[in-house]
Amino acid sequence: MPKNLGVKPYLFPMPTYMIGTYNEDNTVDVMMMAWGGICTEDMVALNLEAEHKTVANLETRKAFTLAVPGTDTLRESDFLGIASSNKMEDKFERTGLHAVKSERVDAPVITEYPLTLECEVVEMQSQPYGLRVLGKIVNVLADENVLDDAGKIDAGKLHAFAFDQMQNGYYAIGEKVGQAWHSGADLMRK
Repeated sequence: MPKNLGVKPYLFPMPTYMIGTYNEDNTVDVMMMAWGGICTEDMVALNLEAEHKTVANLETRKAFTLAVPGTDTLRESDFLGIASSNKMEDKFERTGLHAVKSERVDAPVITEYPLTLECEVVEMQSQPYGLRVLGKIVNVLADENVLDDAGKIDAGKLHAFAFDQMQNGYYAIGEKVGQAWHSGADLMRK
């Protein structure tokens, strides 16, 4: 019998994404976020709280990178979600991660992350339920180690992890269990 839990943000899996921006002094700012994702072929939507330093950077620079962290950087990525750049000036430096300037947008690319979307801010929408940032994807960068023989991204090689909002856990993902638009196709013939 199902038990009523009330209104909670309980969906699984929740993505773990890293938003990379530059601060006003050109230092790197990165924060982990889970409330967002692809909203159309070349757009992402990020749902953020307005007081984040990242939001101020987005308003000023009009650009960001959105990366998928791997389990090899879980510790550093989690820290980037815990610490606030509003209170900790050396937040990124403490992780030991490395950044290079994107060639396409005014934002940093964190070299340890295997998949990065380079994005331009299209719109910042103040909604009654929070701030939504829409970004246009201008390029995707993928480490060669996560590509298959055909040059496509192999999700299993990302070693990505998902966020569990119910228990505040992280779970490794990557095992392929079916083929989209094929695994259930036999039911179309009934």
